[in-house]
Amino acid sequence: MDKGDYSNIEYYLVDKRVLPEVFIKVMEVKQRINTGESASINEAVRKTGMSRSAYYKYKDSVLPFYETMNGKKVTLLLAVENFQGILSSILNIIADSKANILTINQNIPINGLADISISLETQTMFGSVEDIVNDINKLPGVRSCSVLSRE
Repeated sequence: MDKGDYSNIEYYLVDKRVLPEVFIKVMEVKQRINTGESASINEAVRKTGMSRSAYYKYKDSVLPFYETMNGKKVTLLLAVENFQGILSSILNIIADSKANILTINQNIPINGLADISISLETQTMFGSVEDIVNDINKLPGVRSCSVLSRE
């Protein structure tokens, strides 16, 4: 499926007990990365016992139920070091995913750290929210990035 074509998407609610094992493992990899249990996709797929190619083949098609709603809003909470260009780097990652930024709030830095909250609308987004969180967490100067809320 073309990542930009959302007109033909259909979702089914299926009991995970009847799914092929590869789909369960994709979700396990996503959970390991999202919770920090694994530091990278390579580590997560190795611990899960699946190939990277299988993960990448299905990662955008296998979602938890709460991620299937169109127009979903997500708020990220970040703690970042106070240096020039860090917010720009964060926004570039979000822009590359094609998520729509709704709000950005940044507090005044205290002891060299600033709190930022960014609300996103994810209807046209490529990949997953977890992909964005993981990419932002890899940026120099980002102390933490996590999902504060999902709507």
